[in-house]
Amino acid sequence: MSIRIALAGNPNCGKTTMFNALTGANQYVGNWPGVTVEKKEGRLRTSKGDEEIIITDLPGIYSLSPYTLEEVVSRDYLLKERPEAVINLVDATNIERNLYLTSQLLELGIPVVIALNMSDLLAKKGDRIDTERLSALFGCQVVETSALKGTGLKEVTDQAVAAAREQKWKAPGRVFPARVESAILKAEEALGDRVEPSLRRWYAIKLLERDPKVEADLKLSASAMASIRTEAESLERDMDDDMESIITDARYGYIGEMIGEAVKKAPAKLSTSDKIDRIVTNRILGLPIFAAVMYFVYYISVTTLGTMGTDWANDSFVVAIQEAAAGALSSLGAGSMVTGLVVDGILGGLGAVFGFLPQMAILFLLLSILEDCGYMVRIAFVMDRVFRHFGLSGKSFIPLLISSGCGIPGIMASRTIENDNDRRLTIMTATFVPCGAKLPVIALMGGIMTGWATGNYEAAGYIAPLMYFIGVAAVLVSAIILKKTKPFSGEAAPFVMELPAYHIPSAKTVLMHTWERLWGFIKKAGTILFLACIVMWVLSTFGFENGGFGAVEDVSNSLMALLGGAIAWIFAPLGFGSWQPVAASISGFSAKEAIVTTMGVLANVDESMVEETAVVGAAIQSWFPNVAAAFSFLVFNLLDSPCLAAIATMAQQMQSRKWFWFAVLYQNVFAYGVSLCVYQLGSVILGAPVGLGTAAAALILLFLLYMLFRRDPYKNMKKAVRRSVTA
Repeated sequence: MSIRIALAGNPNCGKTTMFNALTGANQYVGNWPGVTVEKKEGRLRTSKGDEEIIITDLPGIYSLSPYTLEEVVSRDYLLKERPEAVINLVDATNIERNLYLTSQLLELGIPVVIALNMSDLLAKKGDRIDTERLSALFGCQVVETSALKGTGLKEVTDQAVAAAREQKWKAPGRVFPARVESAILKAEEALGDRVEPSLRRWYAIKLLERDPKVEADLKLSASAMASIRTEAESLERDMDDDMESIITDARYGYIGEMIGEAVKKAPAKLSTSDKIDRIVTNRILGLPIFAAVMYFVYYISVTTLGTMGTDWANDSFVVAIQEAAAGALSSLGAGSMVTGLVVDGILGGLGAVFGFLPQMAILFLLLSILEDCGYMVRIAFVMDRVFRHFGLSGKSFIPLLISSGCGIPGIMASRTIENDNDRRLTIMTATFVPCGAKLPVIALMGGIMTGWATGNYEAAGYIAPLMYFIGVAAVLVSAIILKKTKPFSGEAAPFVMELPAYHIPSAKTVLMHTWERLWGFIKKAGTILFLACIVMWVLSTFGFENGGFGAVEDVSNSLMALLGGAIAWIFAPLGFGSWQPVAASISGFSAKEAIVTTMGVLANVDESMVEETAVVGAAIQSWFPNVAAAFSFLVFNLLDSPCLAAIATMAQQMQSRKWFWFAVLYQNVFAYGVSLCVYQLGSVILGAPVGLGTAAAALILLFLLYMLFRRDPYKNMKKAVRRSVTA
C-alpha cells in the first residue's frame, strides 16, 4: 500500500529544498505524460512498515488557473490523479501572496496541510503568526517549517500522512461575499451529480469564471451551461466587473481578513535582504555588479581552481588510464588496431573532454550557490529593465541563465513565457549563451589565442566571461532585429516574480544541483560522445593511401580529411578553411564537447608529447592563419546550432516545423555572418590586405547596423496595445 503526497507552492518558496530533504537519494526524475515539464517523485526517507509514502514535487505555480503549462500540469494532477494529501508550502515572509494558491487548494476536496516555510526568517523580522488561529480559520493543520534548516519537516509529514489516512476534508469557511456565494451555490446545483460532492465547489467557481478547459472536460448540457452563464452575467452586471476579477478580489479580501486575525507584524523596518537589494538591484550598480560576479565565476572556474584540476586530470589522470589500458590490452594480445581504437580513439577522445570536468564542476557549483542564495532571481529582475528596452522581459533572461549550465533545460524553461513570439525568440537564442559543454572549447581556443602573444597555451582568464557576454549581446542584437519584423512584433510579456529573502545556501541542495548537471554531462559523454569518438577515430584512421583503402599513416589522407576538405571552401572566408577545424565543427553538431575530442584526435601529436600542453596547442594553432581566425572559429561554434539533444528539445518546444527550421537557419546564418565580420575585419586590423572578403564583411556589418537602428514599423501598433492595456 502506498500513500501519495503532493508538494504544492509558489516558485521560490523552498519546495525543491524540502523535496530533497524529504526524499534524499530516493527520487527519480522524468516528464509528465505528454509534456516536457519535469516530474519529480521520491519515497519519504523515514517511511516505515508496509506503507510506501510517495512525495510528488509539483511545478512551482501561483494559482490553479490554466495560464502556464506548469499550472495546467499541477491542476490536472490534483484533479485527475487525486493524491491522498497535499503539503502546501507557504513562504511565511510573503504570506498574503502565497495564500492565494492555498485558497484554491482547499476547494479541491483533498486534505491539505500548510507548511509555513522560512519561519526562521520571519522570526528574525520580528513578525509572528498564530498557527493555531490560522489552522482554525482555514480548517486544516498549519506547521512552521524551515526546509533549509530541516526544522518542522517530520511534523509536517506526520500531519500529512495522518490526514491522508483519515481522508477527512473540511470545506473552507465563507470565502466570498453573500452575492458571490449565492451564485456559486446555484452553479453547484446546476452541476448536479456530474461531479463528486467534494469537487463541486471548485468546478462551480471555474464555470462561473468561464474556464474553457473545465467547460470542455465536463461537457454539461446546454441548459445547465445557460443557467450558469446567466448567473455569471447577472453577477457581473451587479458588481460592474468581470467574473474572474470578482473571484480574485474576493479571495484576496478573505486572505486579508485571515492575516489580520492571525499575523502580528513588527514595526516596519528594512530587512537585511532589502538593504542588500538596494545595492545589487540598483539601476546604476546592478549591471556592473552582475558583470563582476560572472567574471569572478568564470575566472575561478576556468583560470584558477578549474585550471589546476584540469591540468591534473589531463596530465596525470587521463594519461594514467591510457597507459593502464594499453598495458592491459597488450597482455591480452590485442592488436595495434584495437589498442589504437581504445587508447587513442575512445580514451583519448573522452579524456580530452573529461579533462575539463573539474572546470565544469566548479562552474556548476558556483552557479548553484548563486541560485540557491537568491541572487539569480534578482538578476532576472535587474535584466528585465534592460531586456524590456530590446522587446523582451526578464522571463527571457531566466532561460539564458539556465543555459549557462545546459541548453536543454534552458530551452525548456522558455515555456513559462506566455507570449508566443517572445517564447520562440527565447528558444532560438537561449543557446547563444555558452553552456557547460562549450566550456572545454572556450578553454582550448583561449589557450590557442594566448599562445600567439605569449607562447603560453593556458587560457586567459578573460576569455570565458568575454564569450558569456558575447552570447548575451547576440541575444539582445537578435531581439532588436527580430522584434522589428511582423512575426515577432509585440509588447514584451509582463514580468512578475517573487524575490525570496537572501539566505545561506543549503550545502546538500547545492551539491545535488551540481551533481545533476554533471551527471547529465557524464551520461552524454558515455553515450553520444562515446559513439562520436569511435566515428571520429575511424574517419581519421582509415582512408585512401598508396592507391588503396585502409589504415593511413598520414591523417591528411583519411576519410575525415576528405569530408572536411569537401566543404572547407564554405568556411574559408571565416579563417578556418583547412579540413581539421571544419571536421571539428561538424562533430560539434553531435555534441559541443566533441569539438575538443576531434581536435585532440586530429592534432596528430606524438604519443610521448600528448601531455605537453604547449606541443598540442602549437599543433592546433597551425590550423589557423592568425588569432582572428581562431577567435572566428570560437565565435562560430558559440553561436551556431547547438548539439543534437538541444536541437531535438528545440523542435519539441517550438511545436511547429516551420518555426523550428527557421530557428536552425537563423542560428547558423547569424553565426556565419558574425564570424565573417570577426575574421575579415580583425585580419585587416592585424595588417592583412583588404579584399573581397573584407567588402562582404563590411556589407554584413552595415546590414546588421541598419536592422538594429532602423525605425520600428510596428511601434505605433505597440503603443496602441500599451494604451489599451493601461486603460
